[in-house]
Amino acid sequence: MIELDRVAVVYGRGPRATRAVDGVSLEIDRGESLALIGPSGCGKTSLLFAIAGLHAASGGEIRIGDEPIRGPRREIALILQDAGLLPWKTVWQNANLSLKLRGEYPASDAGEVLEELGLLDVKDRFPSELSEGMKRRVGVARALSTAPDVMLMDEPLASLDTLTKERIQDLFLRLWKSRGFSLILVTHDIEEAAFLGQRIAVLTERPASVRTIVENDAGDLDYRESDAFRATVRRLREALEESR
Repeated sequence: MIELDRVAVVYGRGPRATRAVDGVSLEIDRGESLALIGPSGCGKTSLLFAIAGLHAASGGEIRIGDEPIRGPRREIALILQDAGLLPWKTVWQNANLSLKLRGEYPASDAGEVLEELGLLDVKDRFPSELSEGMKRRVGVARALSTAPDVMLMDEPLASLDTLTKERIQDLFLRLWKSRGFSLILVTHDIEEAAFLGQRIAVLTERPASVRTIVENDAGDLDYRESDAFRATVRRLREALEESR
């Protein structure tokens, strides 16, 4: 379980300090998916980076199990908005980067993950030779190569066209169900939040706090076509309007 207890994130000090997150308390069970949505610039990414251990919480505490998060953790993987690929490295090298940094490559490699994601045939290509959808999948492969218990995603499908976005959302759903990791997704896309989040936390304007949590029936590939999905989308739109 991941537990956030009255978490605050503040940048800077003194009169110029900016409070990005203010008193967020959440629990995410093992294998659960949680989506975070809210107004632009409200502090969603700041909260996600604090969970990743990349930015220390200025107040409160974040725990995984019974242990406070004080920095990056081996069991937590993060997928960034632009996939974060190194342009001078091949698909194979990018996918294996996390394992290499941990000293686990070449004893372990991302070959099985690349095959699962349909990328093994392009393993010798560079990012500039890939479509945007393929680049995002390489980012997913790099994150999955370490077999994380917790997957954090920061707007992973921003700027993609609708059909490509939906195909990769389907991929995320299949991977989440087959691998059993906890998933925390930051997104501006209401339909993406409704499709992938079993629970959706709607955050307020900056500094972010939890305005409401919407329970959701996400978990099936055909959920987009259901009345329950459309009802959740309507509830989220209403909650976002109220949070402004």
